[in-house]
Amino acid sequence: MATISSVGVGTTGLDSAGIIEKLVNLEKAPLTTLTTQKATVNAKISAFGQMKSLVSTLSDAASKLSSVTGWNAVSTTSSDSKYVSATAVGGTLPTTFSVEVQSLAKAQATASAALLPVGGALGAGTLRLELGKWSVSPASFAPASGVPVDIEISASDKLSDVASKINGANAGVTASILTDASGERLLLRSKTTGEAAGFRLSAMEGGDTDITSAANTDASGLSRLVNGSTVTQAAADAKAKVNGIAVSSGTNTFASTVSGVSFTAVQVTTAPIDISVAQDTSAVSTNIDAFVSAYNAINQLINEATKFDSTAGTGALLQGDSTTISLQNMLRSAVQTVSTGSSVFQRLADVGITQQRGGDLAVDSTKLKKAMTENMDELKNMFRNTGGGSADGVAVKVKAMATNLLSDAGFFKSKDNALQLALKRNASEVTRVEAKVDAFEKRITARYNALDTQMSSLTALNAYISQQVTTWNKSSG
Repeated sequence: MATISSVGVGTTGLDSAGIIEKLVNLEKAPLTTLTTQKATVNAKISAFGQMKSLVSTLSDAASKLSSVTGWNAVSTTSSDSKYVSATAVGGTLPTTFSVEVQSLAKAQATASAALLPVGGALGAGTLRLELGKWSVSPASFAPASGVPVDIEISASDKLSDVASKINGANAGVTASILTDASGERLLLRSKTTGEAAGFRLSAMEGGDTDITSAANTDASGLSRLVNGSTVTQAAADAKAKVNGIAVSSGTNTFASTVSGVSFTAVQVTTAPIDISVAQDTSAVSTNIDAFVSAYNAINQLINEATKFDSTAGTGALLQGDSTTISLQNMLRSAVQTVSTGSSVFQRLADVGITQQRGGDLAVDSTKLKKAMTENMDELKNMFRNTGGGSADGVAVKVKAMATNLLSDAGFFKSKDNALQLALKRNASEVTRVEAKVDAFEKRITARYNALDTQMSSLTALNAYISQQVTTWNKSSG
């Protein structure tokens, strides 16, 4: 008996969706490569960003060694800082001098007579505060240049109100109140010390502007703040002797007595205090160590980024990158500079800074210390020589190289521009491939849908023919 069997297509067995998915995935294969390429470019951008940061650090370190101020650090010591402390500005010549503190600077302080009743009103008028200098013999007051500060007092103002108004007047004087068994007193104190920071308080009542009149100096009304007032501490300069020579200062700090040195009187001395200023070799050593560390950091990063693992047979991110190797060679060449600035030291190796296997710098601290102790000027000239038109100091050369690398037209900017362009091209290619895949998926889906329709029709036809054959067989049997 003749039969027609299904071939397993159409609605009866063809996995159109699975076939389409596999075909589309084949078309998507380039996207995997593009994703990997993007990750690599981003990793390179990050790596060069780290290098740029480290070169910037190296530039800063070289700046300190190529500038005058980097070599001008001084240290200042006091034989007893409990009595006299001192500081010195960079570049101050080494020196030693003695200081004897005879008296400390003082602010003027006054106290009014006791006032009763406590909390009572004082009376209306005007208080005038003047800054200036008092003379003892004869007793007189010389106002400083400037306008006196007048403070209006109302009839209802209490002593606390007066103190508040004085403090708010910015007159160079502070006010407070002392209350004891005899009453309350107005305490005044100049804000600064020194003979020139004295002050005078005057009262003016009833329109009388003559501060010396009886009405303004009696023991009634607002005048009570002046009448009976006593000076509890006279304004005074700090007085000292430097190498036996008398000096004075309006504050306890003598800022311009010794050139480049500022010393502060802490308390009266019982014996001379020695102040010494010397070149600070520790600061220079710190700057050199920072320079070496900064150089080693960038060298080690490049070594790590360009290494090849012979065991695994794989290279690091920038292995074989000629521009990175060129950068490392530039750095090594800069620190191998032969300087003409010194007749004693020409190379870093001459002062104990040598290049090791792998390119790192190592410091022989004993040799470097000897150079700093015996030939600091020659060491400085080797690092920062800018004279004679050569500008070939080691730090100067490194600084110039770093400046060039970091400039808008330099190595890192150019490298970043190239990598950013690669990212843009990668993104464009991803867009192109995705569009191509999308179009392919639409085409192949349409084709398989059409095929599925055809297979469905053939399946129906097959069923019809099979039915006819069956019927024919029955009728012919």
